[in-house]
Amino acid sequence: MDRGLFRYEEPYGHGRPRRRTNYFAWAIAILLLTGLAFTAWLAGFYIIGQPERPDSYRILKKLHKVEPPKRFELTAAPPGEFLTATQLYERYSAMGAAELARTSSELTRNYIRNYQQVRGLVPYVVGRYTIMETRELGSSDIFADGMVALTISADRGELLMEHVYPAEPQVVPLMKQTLNVGLEIKLERTHDLSAVIHVERLVDGRLMITAIPLLYGTYTVTRGTGTFSLEPPMDLNLGAGWPVFKDATRRKAEIHFATYRQQSPAAKGNVPIPGLAPSGSPPPAENELVRVEQAVPLEAPKVAAVQPKIDNRSAKATPSPKGGKLAKNQKATPTPAIAQQLVTPSPAPIAMAAASTPKPTVAEPPRSTPAIKSPVVSALPVATPPERVAAAAPAQVEGALPALPAQPVPADSSGNALASIAGGGTWKTFAPGRMPLGRLIGTSDLKDLADRGVVGERVYLKGQFVVNFADANRAVLRPRSKLTDTVLHFGAGSSTRIIVDFPAGYTPPSQGSVVSRDEARPYEITEVRKQDDGQLNVFVREIMQ
Repeated sequence: MDRGLFRYEEPYGHGRPRRRTNYFAWAIAILLLTGLAFTAWLAGFYIIGQPERPDSYRILKKLHKVEPPKRFELTAAPPGEFLTATQLYERYSAMGAAELARTSSELTRNYIRNYQQVRGLVPYVVGRYTIMETRELGSSDIFADGMVALTISADRGELLMEHVYPAEPQVVPLMKQTLNVGLEIKLERTHDLSAVIHVERLVDGRLMITAIPLLYGTYTVTRGTGTFSLEPPMDLNLGAGWPVFKDATRRKAEIHFATYRQQSPAAKGNVPIPGLAPSGSPPPAENELVRVEQAVPLEAPKVAAVQPKIDNRSAKATPSPKGGKLAKNQKATPTPAIAQQLVTPSPAPIAMAAASTPKPTVAEPPRSTPAIKSPVVSALPVATPPERVAAAAPAQVEGALPALPAQPVPADSSGNALASIAGGGTWKTFAPGRMPLGRLIGTSDLKDLADRGVVGERVYLKGQFVVNFADANRAVLRPRSKLTDTVLHFGAGSSTRIIVDFPAGYTPPSQGSVVSRDEARPYEITEVRKQDDGQLNVFVREIMQ
């Protein structure tokens, strides 16, 4: 009998034995895969969370997950605090080794991330520092191009600072001629933003910080004609290690500087002793390294006519213009007095100097003419030639802002005007609710205003704002948004900065405070600038008494 014919009728189990599943091997494989996934997650968190490590930075750079350092503007810089040499030394000298290393890593991390995820305030350096030694940066340093200066504080001898100046290679020869030993570096809160990016404790107990200017501006010396400009570095070689001046190079620089101080007659008796604070304030330096900023060119003012509404009952007959004639068989009829005014856009707040062209003065109305109450202002084009308009003496409307006299523009030796960033202008202020008529908007309407511009109309701003930075006569505010608006990305949010100029004698609000402005006490908008990345810089001024 052929068994192949009835092979499916054989009883179950008499055929080929089945293989048993090895559950233990499968369990081991699943555990290995889980561990591999967990390890990859931890490695990703380690690399992304600590970009200041050389290996992490190198991997993120290849994956294009880290951007090169960018240039900040003075009004768009990250919020921070300005610390003197004594404050810096007292803060970091009190830290232990582990805490100091963690703080230093966080400072470097914030710089690599372009200060996008900062906890707290960024420390900025202010004060006077004397250059001990300078050298050119190379491929073996953290910053490849530019110069670095090793300095010592004029107020605290226990604090050293290495100030990095990244620049293009063609600028380095001029920088070598400018950054000389003994030159004093003066860092001020109104002009400089040199952020601390590393802190190192030396063997003898002194501290050495590394600072870099976030503005990357143009520098010159007070007794010199040459200027050089800085550029943000394109890449960082973190494998070179901190600090930039290593121990051997630093000790050699200190010996060279001590010899220079002994040979310099003006510096005898002023050699700082580690551990002993200098007595009295140091004398002013003969030559200083300062930052300069070119002024923004001002546009020519546009002429517009102001046509108020006038009650016909209060209108009086006015004589015809000088040299004009009446048409034949035409009688003289009472003509309402029309007040005209020159409406000029406010100058850029960064360049506080006004244009040098004199403005026409506004003549006061006659005593017999009744006052015009609550005029409705409308901007209309004027066909009159500029020379005839300048020669005319328009009447003054009650409640309108008077024309300000022109101020001279300071110029440097090369003929270029230097911008002043110190506030304190003079303009007319009003009681609450008594300002001239204008359009009132909120922070949500600023984007539309940036596209149209504010020339030819008076615009006021209301809302709640948080003070990020306050200076002598200037403050930088941000709109205060609700939690729901922040989560859902409604409104202007953090992409809007309000730069407020205060008149001379006003005290700006303190940093961190909340400012509320309504329709009775608004800000007057002078200019709105929109950057390529969508950032709005709104320049306003205080007009309330």
